[in-house]
Amino acid sequence: MISTGAMVKIGKVYQNLMVDVQQTNEKLVVRGQNIVMEATGCTRERAVQALADAGGHVKTAIVSVLLGCDAEQAAVALERARGHVRAAVSGHEKSNADAQ
Repeated sequence: MISTGAMVKIGKVYQNLMVDVQQTNEKLVVRGQNIVMEATGCTRERAVQALADAGGHVKTAIVSVLLGCDAEQAAVALERARGHVRAAVSGHEKSNADAQ
């Protein structure tokens, strides 16, 4: 319970998914794709493309799909949110509302 709370606090969890996956073998590549698909509701093809664009970084791929932006913009949003997917997505929505 304590370790789960710590993982949430440092931004390694989004929804109920461990999103800070290092894709070091084929099993973890598929897991990364599955995480992107579950977090965003996208197809496997979209998840594969988002992960490729994000250099295999699962959190960047998730933010990219959810915000409909490129990987570079997603990485900037994540950096501003200190690596937290939820904050990156909600922070971007707030920025768009402020701009309108």
